[in-house]
Amino acid sequence: MFPLTAKNLNKLVTELYLMAKRNVIIMGAAGRDFHNFNVFFRNNHAYNVVAFTAAQIPDISGRKYPATLSGRHYPDGIPIFDEKELPRLIKYYNVEEVVLAYSDISNEEVMQKGALVIANGASFSLLGPTDTMLRSVKPVIAVCAVRTGSGKSALSRFIVNHFRRHDMHVVVIRHPMPYGDLAKQAVQRFETVEDLERHNCTIEEREEYEPHIINGAIVYAGVDYEKIIRQAEKEADVILWDGGNNDFPFYKPDLFITIADPHRPGHEISYYPGESNFMMADVIVIGKVNTAEKSNIELVERHAREFNPGAKTVHGTLEISAEDIPSIKGKRAIVIEDGPTLTHGGMHYGAGMIAAQKYGAKVIDARKFAVGSIRGVYQKYEHLDRILPAVGYGPKQMKELQDTINRSGCDIVLEATPANLGRIMKINKPIVNITYEFGEIRGGMTKILGEFERKHVRRK
Repeated sequence: MFPLTAKNLNKLVTELYLMAKRNVIIMGAAGRDFHNFNVFFRNNHAYNVVAFTAAQIPDISGRKYPATLSGRHYPDGIPIFDEKELPRLIKYYNVEEVVLAYSDISNEEVMQKGALVIANGASFSLLGPTDTMLRSVKPVIAVCAVRTGSGKSALSRFIVNHFRRHDMHVVVIRHPMPYGDLAKQAVQRFETVEDLERHNCTIEEREEYEPHIINGAIVYAGVDYEKIIRQAEKEADVILWDGGNNDFPFYKPDLFITIADPHRPGHEISYYPGESNFMMADVIVIGKVNTAEKSNIELVERHAREFNPGAKTVHGTLEISAEDIPSIKGKRAIVIEDGPTLTHGGMHYGAGMIAAQKYGAKVIDARKFAVGSIRGVYQKYEHLDRILPAVGYGPKQMKELQDTINRSGCDIVLEATPANLGRIMKINKPIVNITYEFGEIRGGMTKILGEFERKHVRRK
């Protein structure tokens, strides 16, 4: 027996307190995982989060979720490990529950991960809207998708422009992509292109923030979405949640819009959590109808009627254009597409390839010129064919992407990533930017936004 001093008593109480908690690991990808921790686990006396695991995005593991964000119950922060270590971690930390907290994986893969967790002795769970959605005092529109690369950002810009024409200020809050110093990235506000430099944004972050900034919108992102929404509310008439991947919103929406991709028919009911978005939506937008097969559009429509009969369904186009069309025809071109759309999004092509075919470019096989980690991307995502995904999660990988482009011997670079690579790379060939904008059909979205405005937006 040790003497019953105040210090020892406090130690005993602390140990008993921890013994009563349920040990948890959160499986994530530097986004939903941190949000779920912040709003559900951080001050929850029933749980002890012992670790995060990381997947999908390189160079996230090996860090810590910092103590400044973890709260008083986690004075040392929380370690982040590679997801490959999950079986060992379950045993080492005596884990009783593993929570999956990232997006854009097939329903089959979700259950495979669940089977692995259960086989190693822990329970497997998912957190839903009731436990993770925050409420705003301002009206919220959420734009989500069934898969990454469905056209969320183009639709979001369309919505921003609608309200701007009505003299209302929309603040965009973007799904998190905190790949740097998490403590410094708790709340990020982007108003100018220079803000991207100030926050040392990766290519993926630039792909999502830059088009909104160029369009004149203020963008918030970061790690602590409670603090983010309270700051954004001070300058917004309407909050627009621009979702990442196919995740569901962090905020309770007053209008829930889900965009489906007829280039990947059937994915709206076979990917997590995009299927949930499909079923929760007030409005289902079937986009890209100008480039999709009629039978694929009809399949998505049939699924909308079957899985969410109460939703309004509207069609939209994705209008693809090039800034210098005469310079494209007959030229040997390397085509660069939005990174996540091609990698874990599973697309074989994007707007860049459509533009190359439309305007008569000769597309170079970028795989032959890949260096370093870019070569590894092609090895991991075997479906990729000729096209170069704009991956760049740090200075080293961005340099390898630049070297891949410059080694190709192309005549022109068809850049269909939303980020302007010419601002951050030294590319030795002319760059032709490919842009894409949402186009509504028969005023469907305008009517829906008008109804939302009359019901939810207070005029000053």
